[in-house]
Amino acid sequence: MATMAISEAREQLAEAVETARTEAVVLERYGQPAAVLVSPERYEELMDALEDAEDVEAFDASMAEEGPSIPWEQVKADLGWA
Repeated sequence: MATMAISEAREQLAEAVETARTEAVVLERYGQPAAVLVSPERYEELMDALEDAEDVEAFDASMAEEGPSIPWEQVKADLGWA
């Protein structure tokens, strides 16, 4: 992961973008992280991973709901798998 001051990134934007193609670039303001520059491909990977994690959370929440259980054989029959 590369680190660059925002003022430096402003002056060397093409270099910052080029670096972001292979690694994340943390942009700092007053020595503190302010933003992260990543390639479009990495951004898509991160968004897909986030969506997958949200799907798992939704599944876990639905499994935690109380109520009558449906036997697996009934589920398969309802879906036309049996």
